[in-house]
Amino acid sequence: MSYHNPVLLFESVDGLEIIPDGIYIDVTFGGGGHSKEILKRLGAEGKLFAFDQDEDALENTIDDDRFVLIHENFRYIKRFLKFYGVEKVNGILADLGVSSHQFDEASRGFSTRFDADLDMRMSKKAELSAYQIINKYPEEKLSNLLFLYGELRNAKALAKQIVESRSEQSIKTSFELKEVLQRFLPKSKEHKILAQIFQAIRIEVNQELEALKEFLMQTEELLEVGGKLSVISYHSLEDRLVKRYVRSGMFEGEPEKDFYGNISVPFKKGKLITPSQEEIKSNNRARSAKLRIATKL
Repeated sequence: MSYHNPVLLFESVDGLEIIPDGIYIDVTFGGGGHSKEILKRLGAEGKLFAFDQDEDALENTIDDDRFVLIHENFRYIKRFLKFYGVEKVNGILADLGVSSHQFDEASRGFSTRFDADLDMRMSKKAELSAYQIINKYPEEKLSNLLFLYGELRNAKALAKQIVESRSEQSIKTSFELKEVLQRFLPKSKEHKILAQIFQAIRIEVNQELEALKEFLMQTEELLEVGGKLSVISYHSLEDRLVKRYVRSGMFEGEPEKDFYGNISVPFKKGKLITPSQEEIKSNNRARSAKLRIATKL
């Protein structure tokens, strides 16, 4: 199964500052690139747990006594680690977004390049698909998700067009959706706008932002003092949540101050790391990546 080179591989694993006999978690296993690099740095007593909800990722499992792959969404991280008797860990790594394999597998419906059924489920067990969103969501709900998750200013017009078209016949494939919205896709911006539309639908299908929030809130309790959180994000919606949580332990608002004006925060934030020009040239997926590393206080 073809998985491309992981983005910011060494930078994200370096950020974990691996202790040879520590316990580490890779919550987005995918092709196993980050996991393999972590295992290289672990000693005989070290342990690595990985999570991935995508059935395809299971084919990449690593034959190593120190490694366990858990076929679940990372939003359930604490529950499944508890099953393995793990309550505290030394580091957690997350490489968010869609894997190159998922984009390249035409039948999954993630890519604007291929004609495929409107699916976009990262887990085939999930009930909600892109087809249901496009064909069943009320116009206002559709407009809201295109605006919030796709950051599309003309979300209302796009939603109206979809609803009008589907009243005549269902929109079943990615190219049919593209055809319905063709008048909103000027040649110079077609790829960018389609990518925003597909991103919005995909985030809704997989409840990506809710899952990310749930995951982040559990990291504070799971990490040992001095433990590392290393997160790679690919769009501003994800990065904003990671940045705010690391800075204040909250996603909205400001933390309360004590009598002396001090605030209690769960992490000490590290510097923001972005890919080098060389990496972007060799791996197009890296162009929008941002890595944030934080230390549990």
